[in-house]
Amino acid sequence: MSERSSKLDPIGLGVRALTRFAGHPLTARLGLHRPASAVIKSGARVGFTAAAGAGRQFKALSQLTRPSRGERPTGSGLFDLTPSDEQQMIVETMEQVAAELLRPNAEQAEADGAPSAELIAQANELGVLQMAIPEGLGGAMAERSPVTGALIAESLAHGDMGLAVSLLATPSVALLLADHGNAAQQDAFLTPMTGEDPPTASFAVTEARALFSPYDLGARVTVRDGALVLDGEKALVVNGGSSDFFVVAARSPEGAPGLYIVERAAVGVTVEAEPAMGLRAAGLSRVRFDHVVLRDDAAFELDAGAYDRIIASSRAAWCALAVGTATAVRDYVIPYANERTAFGEPISHRQSVAFMIANIGIERDGLHLAVLRAASRMEQREDALREVQLARTLAARHAMQIGSDGVQIFGGHGFVKEYPVERWYR
Repeated sequence: MSERSSKLDPIGLGVRALTRFAGHPLTARLGLHRPASAVIKSGARVGFTAAAGAGRQFKALSQLTRPSRGERPTGSGLFDLTPSDEQQMIVETMEQVAAELLRPNAEQAEADGAPSAELIAQANELGVLQMAIPEGLGGAMAERSPVTGALIAESLAHGDMGLAVSLLATPSVALLLADHGNAAQQDAFLTPMTGEDPPTASFAVTEARALFSPYDLGARVTVRDGALVLDGEKALVVNGGSSDFFVVAARSPEGAPGLYIVERAAVGVTVEAEPAMGLRAAGLSRVRFDHVVLRDDAAFELDAGAYDRIIASSRAAWCALAVGTATAVRDYVIPYANERTAFGEPISHRQSVAFMIANIGIERDGLHLAVLRAASRMEQREDALREVQLARTLAARHAMQIGSDGVQIFGGHGFVKEYPVERWYR
């Protein structure tokens, strides 16, 4: 039952990944034959460090004339939760990544305060980042599917939520650039993500003040001498210490919420580690922006309602991560309760324990359905703000209770790091 960290065998993972994908059309799009072979031969390549990231410069590579967008899937209009064959293949792959890459390395990543560069490289080799980049820019995303994104987040969080948050930070920015970036932004920041040394990025929204709202931002952009200048501070920024650039939510010169690209190497950007109670493996940081002069192409050109949809999508992703963690608790406590004996019988025979496990399953399934409902409406370009808020309310109400129940079922074992339930609770 020990959850000690262990080094992943890249040969075994590569062989299993190739076997899984053999003969499926998704293989060609993800380009996994070459990466898997590289894993088998010499392990994943490590091409980026925090020091190198601080000096990375972003320049247009191919002079795109128009931005590339992922196509939206065409549906029947019915609310059907059955995953397509391609979605099922993606989920199985992400479940494999979670089981063989994230879960064994979660304890070490939490102790280090961030995932290792090797772990990030191996996850990217298996397509975690490529599936967020449109095919037109060299990625593997044929269709922009929020439902698929929710399923990926759930699957990775089943391994470890902190690592899942860290690994999904750059893909989330890639999706943002794919959906809303102009040609210059995609050329300078999205296209390099398809190379052998992909940059890392973070979406910085939260600020360290009570009752924070993404619609009432303290970070502000002003116009000085004809240039855009950013001032403010962001808290709990994922991978802040290793990110090459940030997408920062700040109040525009006109007073409305806006999004701006800020390079880590820009003068006036300061990053400090910000360890928290939970998500310690996500590399949380406090980032300050003191009179930072922004690039000419820094501002996102958002249409009416785009900012609302971006915030809603972000909240839905966090709910999906909560579903994955709740699933991990459920799948871990059931065999323990059936095997752990007290007074001559398994503790699962105790009504109080059985009811607690039943409640975990009920609330987890309800949250899962709410998340998929919200993602389905976003996929069909319908207004999903109500559905996202319902999912967020359910997550706030039940996710922590599921974690607490998991700790209680393990009794004294639930409070020690030998078992992962205390980490999932946090």
